[in-house]
Amino acid sequence: MFQGFSQQAVDFLWGIRFNNERSWFLEHKQEYLTYVAEPLRQLGEEVQQVMEEKYPELGLNLHVSRIYRDARRLHGRGPYKDHLWLTLRRPKERWVSLPAFYFEIAPEYYSFGMGCYDPTPVTMAKLRARIDRDPKPLEKLARKLKGSGFELEGEMYKRPKGDPGPLLSPWYNRKSISLTRDENCEGLLFQPELVEQVAQGFCFLKPYYEYLMDLAGDPPPETM
Repeated sequence: MFQGFSQQAVDFLWGIRFNNERSWFLEHKQEYLTYVAEPLRQLGEEVQQVMEEKYPELGLNLHVSRIYRDARRLHGRGPYKDHLWLTLRRPKERWVSLPAFYFEIAPEYYSFGMGCYDPTPVTMAKLRARIDRDPKPLEKLARKLKGSGFELEGEMYKRPKGDPGPLLSPWYNRKSISLTRDENCEGLLFQPELVEQVAQGFCFLKPYYEYLMDLAGDPPPETM
């Protein structure tokens, strides 16, 4: 049962950030397994259980990140990640360019939310086409987002694709979409109630998840 993360988890993540080498990691590997990896898995399993009970139709699978970076993509960085995450998403063969729920822990913050993190240009073109056809559903969601604690994020196009108005332009002109809530490493991070906080956040984001999921069934726009 998830009992909260501990200060040892935060200390380990700071440690691997400034000592990102194999010898240090091997010396502290048990701390990683005990204070980071196992609580992260427990958190994911309990949040997944809540979502399955409330929304079994979503068919979400739990994926927990590994601490090892892809050796092909180090780009001068050390071999270990200093932030770890879990996602609830469709099975791998079906989730490419589809949204996912996530939780992430880093030395200085934790965050959770939902988004399309690697969408294809076609997916984002479908979003723009849907806004052009009928902006009202997303307008309703965009208004509801204000004051929720979640922020709209994602890389913006250097040259705007269009201007559907101040409310929807931030959605319309992004290469990717995420709704993110950041918190300091304190309070609920160290308590069992973190499960409730994350699960409630995911439940709030479900209508946004479904809106983005539905894009997969839209026809490809004639122009992108």
